[in-house]
Amino acid sequence: MLFALEVSSDPAPRVVTNYWRETPGDPEGREYADEIVLGFAGAADKVDSTIRKASTNWRIERMARVDRNVLRLGAWELVHRPDVPRAVILDEAVELAKRYGSEDSSAFVNGVLDKIAEDLGRLDQDR
Repeated sequence: MLFALEVSSDPAPRVVTNYWRETPGDPEGREYADEIVLGFAGAADKVDSTIRKASTNWRIERMARVDRNVLRLGAWELVHRPDVPRAVILDEAVELAKRYGSEDSSAFVNGVLDKIAEDLGRLDQDR
């Protein structure tokens, strides 16, 4: 949905509706996915700014679309979902990058999100 939001001129609620019409997906995760997409859409500039600060030498506009949107997902969660452990957010983002990105995507995503988490003071209980 984040990828569709980026390439479409449609507002976020329409992107979400269209996505679920085309891809029924897992009903269990639908509410969380909607929260992320709508939440990101309302805070896109702030999330992208957070990514820019953490990704030295990389302009967000020059990042691969997959990497950029996986970073947006992870950065939004790190900022707005303190109930989700840092390790879970990073692990899920890295897995998405491995599955859909390039050979280097997972390391890049891990490094940037780890920096964002550090900057936010997001530490898991066992760290």
